[in-house]
Amino acid sequence: MDHYEAFRRVLDTHPTGAPPSKAFDEIVRLLFTEDEIKIALNMSFRLKTVEEIMQTVSFAREEAMMHLDAMAEKGSIFCHVTKKGKGYALIPTTGLCERSLQKSKDTPLHERLKSHWKRYRNDGMISSVCGDPTPLMRIIPVESTLQIKSHILPHEVVSNLIRNSGTIAVSDCSCRMIEQRCNAPIETCFNFGNMAEFLIERSLGRRVSPEEASAILDETEKAGLVHCGNNSSDKADKICNCCSCCCLFLKGLMDFNNPHAVATSSYLAFVIEDKCTGCGICYNGRCQVEAILSWETKARILTDKCIGCGLCASACPEGAIKLGKRESSPDVPATLMDMGSRVLKEKGKMEAFMEIMLK
Repeated sequence: MDHYEAFRRVLDTHPTGAPPSKAFDEIVRLLFTEDEIKIALNMSFRLKTVEEIMQTVSFAREEAMMHLDAMAEKGSIFCHVTKKGKGYALIPTTGLCERSLQKSKDTPLHERLKSHWKRYRNDGMISSVCGDPTPLMRIIPVESTLQIKSHILPHEVVSNLIRNSGTIAVSDCSCRMIEQRCNAPIETCFNFGNMAEFLIERSLGRRVSPEEASAILDETEKAGLVHCGNNSSDKADKICNCCSCCCLFLKGLMDFNNPHAVATSSYLAFVIEDKCTGCGICYNGRCQVEAILSWETKARILTDKCIGCGLCASACPEGAIKLGKRESSPDVPATLMDMGSRVLKEKGKMEAFMEIMLK
């Protein structure tokens, strides 16, 4: 087994996975030199100092540092300063896709990577990130469509997530870079905290204030993009703004027919029939998941398809569509760690993942 295949197997232990594919093999060979891949093989998804990494690699400290910093600068690994010093960690396949395309923008490498990533999405990547059954991402409803504030949980309100997130970075959407199937805004992906700081330092994203982040989210709502965040109730790790023609998770739902590709919100849309004029705004391009039909000149919600994003309600000129609580709300894991543990157990990866984390 060569080092690149061994590295893929390491990434495959993560909840997002990294299924085998010629396209992915070509990607990692473009992103990592032979020396870099040898070092990466001795890393973990947790931060490790250069001294810890050097215990299992045969490089001089200066050479190891040079390679680690080069990988971090490319966005191929994560880097953050802790109390123990500068730490380095692997990033999952989805992050590798995002960072590699953001870093290579306006270079000849960008087009090659886009082509490979597009092949890989259809060659196992989308299926790998879909839940089985716990999804990694969940729908966050348009805040203005939430009516009864006392019944709304903090993680259901996008302004709460933004306000309590610390550092915020916004980056270009890798999904729309790859697919190029719509004219929706592209600078729409948010990361928070330590990852945001990492992206800002390496020009992989730009720093925005909570107010600017909220303004960008308003624009994505106007463009008909669905808010998706990490499927946990503790904090915002990332927020994407998605279309079903390009987005990894919505394509998993629509094109790959995986009902666990993304968790619905706790809400369902419903029509107030005596207000509905049948204008068609809600079902002509506004609903990303084809959950609205025209029926006898009135809008009709297909509740088994509705993800509770609220885009139909926010666009209705007559106020004829509202969001109401589902009878049975989705079970949202309490923390990112809880979500990851659930997914690893469901996919039978817990033992392999812990082996990587403990090495």
